[in-house]
Amino acid sequence: MSEKKKFTLEYAIRSSPRILYSFLNEPNGLSQWFADDVTFRDQTYTFTWDGEVQKAKLISIKENKLVKFRWVDDEPYCYFEMEIVQDELTNDVALAITDFATDETLQERKQIWDNQITYLLSVLGA
Repeated sequence: MSEKKKFTLEYAIRSSPRILYSFLNEPNGLSQWFADDVTFRDQTYTFTWDGEVQKAKLISIKENKLVKFRWVDDEPYCYFEMEIVQDELTNDVALAITDFATDETLQERKQIWDNQITYLLSVLGA
């Protein structure tokens, strides 16, 4: 198995950072676009997709700016981060996703994020 490498994707989002942030860190918000069900307890989020459960530790959070998780069963250096980026001049809002994948799974991971963000945009009505 090859080593996972960091990659970053950026998506334009027509939403206020405050509203977008609630969809990135609150279990109810995350369950509307990221997973079928999300619970939070003791700094650990439990994500469920089609009956499959994965747990992630919350490792960093900045209000209306950033949420960073580390999958419990993943490599210690790997994480996934969702950062709200706002242009100072135009006030345009983007969502920057940082994640890790092997060379073999990179395209699949990007496609998953593309699909999830498309779903997020429909939920936001953006």
